[in-house]
Amino acid sequence: MEDYSDLIKRLEGTLITYHNTEDNEWQIAKRAKDVTVWRKPSTEFNGFLYKAQGIVSDNPTRIMDYVRPGPCRLNWDSLMTSLDIVKTISEECCIVRHTTAGQMLNIISPREFVDFSYTTIFQDGLLSCGLSMDYEETKHNFVRGFNHPCGWFCMPTAEGPNQSNLSGYIQTDLRGMLPQTAVDNGMATGIVNFYTDLRRALKA
Repeated sequence: MEDYSDLIKRLEGTLITYHNTEDNEWQIAKRAKDVTVWRKPSTEFNGFLYKAQGIVSDNPTRIMDYVRPGPCRLNWDSLMTSLDIVKTISEECCIVRHTTAGQMLNIISPREFVDFSYTTIFQDGLLSCGLSMDYEETKHNFVRGFNHPCGWFCMPTAEGPNQSNLSGYIQTDLRGMLPQTAVDNGMATGIVNFYTDLRRALKA
């Protein structure tokens, strides 16, 4: 079996660095009733690293079962149109191919991603992180996007076992010829919608 230990170590370390970045380095990108999205210039590509934070009413284990790649994710994420685990490496690791719907009246056309995904225990909660890979050919009629190191921290709050703080770090290169304002608006709005869809699915 191929050894992914170095990749896992680098990916986990990168996400922890993002999580520990001082508040004054972030700028507000979008504020909703129960979710805040910030951004800062990415050091990985010519775009933004987005940070999101919101309280989700459930325990970290159940929340992460919905967030990480698997059968739950496709059932509730309105942006995702397909999800296939193309290689299972271990219980914690896999390679996943997924496609997303067009956004903003299809100004941003559907995209395809192939990501390495890793989920692990972090402090009292969980971390699920990922990174795009060069893997097989792109599906017809899709632009292949690229996720630079990204992930979700899900931690219990002091309110009890069924209240969790879900923090996300997303830096996606959508590629293709896109207006930067459309990308910025689409990313921030998509992250807020992610929380809305997730909360609705967990309640159901």
